[in-house]
Amino acid sequence: MKAYVFPGQGAQFTGMGKDLYDHFEVARDLFHQANEILGFDISKIMFEGTADELKETKVTQPAVFLHSVILAKVMGEDFAPDMVAGHSLGELSALTAIGALSFEDGLRIVSERALAMQDACEMQASTMAAILGLQDDVIEKVCSDTSGVVVAANYNCPGQLVISGEIPAVEAACATLKDKGAKRALVLPVGGAFHSPLMEPARERLAKAIDATEFEKPLCPIYQNVTNLATTATDDIVTNLIYQLTAPVKWTQSIQEMIKDGATEFIEVGPGKALQGMIGKIDRSVPVSQAEAPGI
Repeated sequence: MKAYVFPGQGAQFTGMGKDLYDHFEVARDLFHQANEILGFDISKIMFEGTADELKETKVTQPAVFLHSVILAKVMGEDFAPDMVAGHSLGELSALTAIGALSFEDGLRIVSERALAMQDACEMQASTMAAILGLQDDVIEKVCSDTSGVVVAANYNCPGQLVISGEIPAVEAACATLKDKGAKRALVLPVGGAFHSPLMEPARERLAKAIDATEFEKPLCPIYQNVTNLATTATDDIVTNLIYQLTAPVKWTQSIQEMIKDGATEFIEVGPGKALQGMIGKIDRSVPVSQAEAPGI
């Protein structure tokens, strides 16, 4: 069974999507449509922009979404998933690729999500840190014992867990985790505490946008970050999508569940190869590859 996975924020790179634009009319149409929906020329920034320009909040999330979804569209019948999952933002890419959301609605939600998260970041100084080389339960215990807000945010793969919260709490947890034997406890260059309770203002704002959007039954099950379980029920999809901003990304658990349910091959759809690396550390027996546009 083929499992398609979609990357999240951080996978962007200068020139992303240019090959799709040059080779496929459907890609050109979708990029032009995206420019109109967003109200600025995102395709120009994706194709020619600097790394700093691509890091702008209003650009980054839509850019990764567009690369992933347009790649899935140009693949045509070659895009034939038995199941899908997306890492954080990638969940919206996955839902659009499998027909639960229209292209227009998916992009609008992604844009609103990015702006809502940016506003939440500006309300309170916060950050995230990558913890390498420790068991998940040790990290969870340290977070719960640390004063202030700090929680497990991204279960990326065994030995790699990202924590999220208030800056003093994250720094204190990092110091404790180093004492407990973490190979690295590295504060990340991000502007906020994603997938933590500090994203509650963003969750409330995103909920309004999602509740106003019509979702269709997807063509295959999606394994969502909040539950790490398969679903095709639109009510469940909507609820999980809203709570994703304040809940941890259960990526390790999702991949393990997909394998248990019969996944024999993982294909990453979108920029970068980060998810392939994570999946290889979760279970190296299952082959992983990059999705490719036909004829390129």
